[in-house]
Amino acid sequence: MAETQVRFGILGCADIARKVSRAIALAPNATVTAIGSRSLDKAKAFASANNLPTDAKIYGSYEAVLDDPDVDAVYVPLPTSLHARWAVLAARKKKHLLLEKPVALNAAEFDTVIEACESNGVQFMDGTMWMHHPRTAKMREFLSDKERFGQLKSIHSCFTFAVDSEFLKNDIRVKPDLDAHGALGDVGWYAIRSILWVADYELPKTVTALHGPVFNEAGVILSCGGCLYWEDGQVATFYCSFLSNLTMDITAVGTKGTLHLHDFVIPFHEHEASFSAGTELGFNELVTAWVPQPSKHTITTHLPQEVLMVKEFASLVEGIKVKGSRPEKKWPTISRKTQLVLDAVKASIERGFEPIELGS
Repeated sequence: MAETQVRFGILGCADIARKVSRAIALAPNATVTAIGSRSLDKAKAFASANNLPTDAKIYGSYEAVLDDPDVDAVYVPLPTSLHARWAVLAARKKKHLLLEKPVALNAAEFDTVIEACESNGVQFMDGTMWMHHPRTAKMREFLSDKERFGQLKSIHSCFTFAVDSEFLKNDIRVKPDLDAHGALGDVGWYAIRSILWVADYELPKTVTALHGPVFNEAGVILSCGGCLYWEDGQVATFYCSFLSNLTMDITAVGTKGTLHLHDFVIPFHEHEASFSAGTELGFNELVTAWVPQPSKHTITTHLPQEVLMVKEFASLVEGIKVKGSRPEKKWPTISRKTQLVLDAVKASIERGFEPIELGS
């Protein structure tokens, strides 16, 4: 029996939409029904370049996609400054919402999005793709094993990539009126999410930005970092940057075990991903080697992580449409916690690197 096809509309032709439109095409339970841009010619070019279905509707406005009765859900890759407006409107039009990260300019703005989703019974999910890779679930098994990992003590995350002069001049991620969070919102979102994921989404008590953030002339963050502290003594650090070589690391240290991976956002290979795990590691008698050595674990997947994201989102939408299920609250809850920490880092920078206490 064929799976129900959830019909997607895409708002905007951002570069990331190329990857997600491919994911929608590869997902067994999804299809692209419509693409909309402020320019009809741009929408047509996107549809042609990305092999959208021949019957996909092409619109010269975002409103037309939201007004299309054949669209069940929308993927929104617009600049962060436009998220609240179009996400709220999508929810009011009863369109389920797959929203790119960072989800909003601040948590209060995000709350207006979630209020619209909840009051209209639509599913929300953000576009943090690595959460859906089967490696992520396998790593969770190790972190949850008290015999192998023990009690969590520290987390360290880093996501950086070096951009060129064209990016620094013209990319929307360095424009204060489009993506005011800069590197913190783009790559920092992933680092913060990874920390919360390791900590099983327990919010830290305080967040303090690291000294030495770098800004462009418009005041947008190009690199920064932060420390997170929990009441039980757990600590985490992260660093994000547009000015350093490509790095995507997570290190989680427990009382008994350690987890490492070096490609957490985008795996080195599309159909497999690895991590290393070690328990009660030590040295040999002469202290010239590790005994035992950490073990490498490789997880293969037929479907890439972005396809698995679309597949899971579409399954939730199908449950609501066909079975009368209620929207899953896990995803908006995780998004909001990530946004709260991001907001706290920014506030700490603005207040001279003061610790910021997190509320709910």
